[in-house]
Amino acid sequence: MSKNACQAKHKTQADINWEKYMARDDGHNSIIGEGSIFEGQFFIAGSIRIDGKFEGEIKTDDTLVVGETGKVKTNIHANNVMLAGTLIGDIHARNEVRLAESGKMLGDINAPVVHLSKGVVMKGSININAGNKKDIQKLVEESYGNSLTKEPERQDRKD
Repeated sequence: MSKNACQAKHKTQADINWEKYMARDDGHNSIIGEGSIFEGQFFIAGSIRIDGKFEGEIKTDDTLVVGETGKVKTNIHANNVMLAGTLIGDIHARNEVRLAESGKMLGDINAPVVHLSKGVVMKGSININAGNKKDIQKLVEESYGNSLTKEPERQDRKD
């Protein structure tokens, strides 16, 4: 079996969704096309694909795709975010974030699930909350426990 056939056989639903949303003809509710520039506020009921340049404020209750030619400068609030272009700003996703190998980002990511492809360029922090509303630091500290176990004292033997 060829490598490509093997990879196609083992695609997850997330991989299939990724390919669907990255397709230019997916039927997104809104598209900022390559060569277009939009500045301002954009609140979308549905999905949006950005292949042009966007600067301002953007929120959607669905999926936001930044295509390979897309350049975005904003904080993104969406259910799902797929980045193949360039983003300066933070991502706040309710479901998942996927950064393609051509993705470039300056900013932080907050999401329950994050996928990073080989080749991604990013500077920022990633907070994976697995859908928990609780503060991540408190969650991890509680999981670790409040008491530290004391290691037994080492006794040097002189023989």
